[in-house]
Amino acid sequence: MRECMLVFDMDGVLVDPTQTFRRALIETVRHFCGREMSQADIVRVKNRGGYNDDSDIAMRAILEAGVDADEREVREFGRELYWGRAGEGYIRDERWLVRSGTLERLAADRRLGIFTGRGMRSTQHTLRRFCPQIVFDPIITHEQVEKRKPAPDGLLRIAEAVPGAEIVFVGDNVDDCRAALGARARFIGIAAPDTPRHDETRRLFERLGAEAVLDSVNDLEEVLQ
Repeated sequence: MRECMLVFDMDGVLVDPTQTFRRALIETVRHFCGREMSQADIVRVKNRGGYNDDSDIAMRAILEAGVDADEREVREFGRELYWGRAGEGYIRDERWLVRSGTLERLAADRRLGIFTGRGMRSTQHTLRRFCPQIVFDPIITHEQVEKRKPAPDGLLRIAEAVPGAEIVFVGDNVDDCRAALGARARFIGIAAPDTPRHDETRRLFERLGAEAVLDSVNDLEEVLQ
């Protein structure tokens, strides 16, 4: 029987990004151009694909508003909102989505990994805070790949690290699904009912061939069994 390598995206799967990354995105756009973006606007753009990095969405919105902003300044402004100057940024408001015991049970007979659009600093900070007892190996962030999602590079690196293993990728957006397809990995989508454009996201996953579409990562055990 082949080893199962269960790989998680983070935001929208393990962690709710609403009051952290997406809040910073909305505030960044408002600061640079005065445009008001909603959470539904963000999901709409992500569902088009090619916008796995929130800073890219911010730049798109700012440029569409006719403002020629410096990309480095935009990224730095959003980064400071997220981290704060002394750890008092929006990162304090992260909400963990996984029920107690779920990851422990999944790890009992599977290897767990991470493939996320986050950086390593943010990834490690959140994992240490919410699940320090769980081993994720490998952890692949945007810093470890030349091409970001929807490119499959991160999943291909994980497959190289665990030769012969069956890769199952759990993600929450179209770019995650396309990355899995590119890596010939199984894909399970998360489309929480309380997130904007839930039905649209679910239909996109099904159209792209997701093995299953779940309301929550906490439903994963039953599907994998």
